Amino acid sequence: MPEWPEMETYRRLLSPLVSGQIIANAVVHRDKTINEPPETFASALSGRRILYVERRGKHLLFHLDDGYRLLLHLMLGGYLHYGANAPKEDEHYQVILTFGDGNRLFFGGLRLGFLHRLSAKIAQEQLRALGPDPFDARLTQAAFKTRLAKRRGKLKPVLVDQKFVSGIGNCYGDEICFEAGVKPDAAIPQLAEETKDRLYLAMREVLTEAAANGGYMDRPLTQDDTLTGGHDARCKVYDREGEACPRCGGTIRLETLAGRKMFYCPDCQRDG
Repeated sequence: MPEWPEMETYRRLLSPLVSGQIIANAVVHRDKTINEPPETFASALSGRRILYVERRGKHLLFHLDDGYRLLLHLMLGGYLHYGANAPKEDEHYQVILTFGDGNRLFFGGLRLGFLHRLSAKIAQEQLRALGPDPFDARLTQAAFKTRLAKRRGKLKPVLVDQKFVSGIGNCYGDEICFEAGVKPDAAIPQLAEETKDRLYLAMREVLTEAAANGGYMDRPLTQDDTLTGGHDARCKVYDREGEACPRCGGTIRLETLAGRKMFYCPDCQRDG
């Protein structure tokens, strides 16, 4: 599932491509992807201008000139492609937006994801439960530690809880824990203060680096996109079961925690 770095990469790449663009028409191939009848959706978008693209956690918000928003969540397997033509003619896309210059934005893989047209008020209400962005100026190191101190249970389930901090998922939850030198299943009440400090710094460092490298998704946004997916080979523990730990040489292990995969090094990651 795309996480903070993947959605931030999309935002950075899409913004100069679609900001200011007028939607000439919208085609819907899967009714369940949207939140209103396809005819209503298409009619409402025709002639609308995209003002800018915003990211909120794992969501993208396309701000329209009529005050409405297109709220996108890719969920598991969703992806975007921008260009005059689809990269694969036989590939199925749930929604396609065509712009006045002939380019199109293809929304694919949205079996579980969605693209909803919402008023500003409703969009805000739907996102209200999200925790702060990892780089929100109000989420200082002290504020992060205060939020963490209010939680119980294991560490990773809290890191990936979108009400705690928005945008972190399975991959970067493990990568953050590795960078901080703590096991994903460490008990939060047992974490030392210096470990909490390392977690905060690791969160910002890991996400910054991953976004700079284009995240781990393997589908380029455009035909000449060489950025997207560049971080996949740089992940240190996620999906690296059986490989050597890049820090200590131990063997990366895969276990299950609260129904999620958990990749970590048992030799250099501690319990607290």
